[in-house]
Amino acid sequence: MIGSIVSYIREFARREWIHKFFFAKTAPLTTPVYSRGFPELTGKTCTHALFCMMACPAPGAIEVIHLEDGGWEPRIHTGHCIRCGLCVEACPNGVLYSGRILESMFYDNTMLSFSFRIDVDTDRCMGCGNCAVACPVNKTIDAQMSHGGRASTDELLLKVSEGKCVVLHPEKCTGCKTCEQHCPNEAIRVARLLEAVHAPEEEL
Repeated sequence: MIGSIVSYIREFARREWIHKFFFAKTAPLTTPVYSRGFPELTGKTCTHALFCMMACPAPGAIEVIHLEDGGWEPRIHTGHCIRCGLCVEACPNGVLYSGRILESMFYDNTMLSFSFRIDVDTDRCMGCGNCAVACPVNKTIDAQMSHGGRASTDELLLKVSEGKCVVLHPEKCTGCKTCEQHCPNEAIRVARLLEAVHAPEEEL
């Protein structure tokens, strides 16, 4: 028993052990290359496409601010941001960056593509036409819609036909949700569809 204690004392009394104990050092902390911080600005011009806000899964994490000089700039609210990086991937102009996302998208030749689907609950729809009149896409296609007139073409995004709202060209939807907001019966829902696709070389 005494021999064991003496051997322990001898081991701990060695100069090398004492030096390592009192002058122990840990490797410096470094941020891994794959880490994603809060998105930051790259300095490129924001075109107010709002894809960043559409892609963001965290309510209140990002908004695009109208600047005094007339330009636009995305603002990240770190208290809400979950650092997923979807806003960085979604931006068509490379306005934001976080970690190696932009670099990975360049080498993988990928981008996020948005599309929208308009669902109409025909049981709730009463054919009032508020959606068709308010729709900015409809107003661009048919000037009569800007003044509450009847549709003069079937090239519209949506219109009222036989007493119900009918979606004619869903591919023209920009996802603004104006129709959804103007429906008094909450009969319309605009869903966003997001998918990763291979991008043309000139877009990256």
